[in-house]
Amino acid sequence: MKKFFLFLSLILLPVYAQGYNPFMGDYKNQVAVNLGQGVNSGFIIPPPVQFVPFYLLHLQYSQPTTFFKLPARQSINIGQTLGFGRGYGWDWDKFTIPMIFLSEDIALLHGDNWYFSTGIGMGLQAQQNERIGSKLLFQFKLIGGYRITDTVGLELFIQHFSNANTAIENNSYAFYGIGMTYNF
Repeated sequence: MKKFFLFLSLILLPVYAQGYNPFMGDYKNQVAVNLGQGVNSGFIIPPPVQFVPFYLLHLQYSQPTTFFKLPARQSINIGQTLGFGRGYGWDWDKFTIPMIFLSEDIALLHGDNWYFSTGIGMGLQAQQNERIGSKLLFQFKLIGGYRITDTVGLELFIQHFSNANTAIENNSYAFYGIGMTYNF
């Protein structure tokens, strides 16, 4: 019974603070710059440990919203993957590809200045390749964030891109990263 009440409190904790958005506070716009280090993995759980010469530069514009009464943010994202050299059976140079996608991040747990959230998204990469055999991309993200001031925040994230098995090749991209947000 204790486990049930713990589970229920974790689910309802964000609902209790309805109207407050931990991503942005009282602001209505946010821009973020995210940098990611690639890992050679099919997914992000269990955590991959093999870092590869593959990076992510990702710009994001967001506005506050809710998702079933949970605080959230909706975003448009422009990203660039950057591959350098060979390693672990892949020619990473081939994966230097721009991408654009829409996403929604949902705060699962939060306090006044911190949050833990998950995000999903969908978009396109400029070209298909032997690692992800389609232009279509789906994104999953886990985020831990802290608002340093009302306008500036810091986020740590794990991000996964794949084509959700819509093509034969689906080796995915996975990144560990850090981001800086600015609210206005």
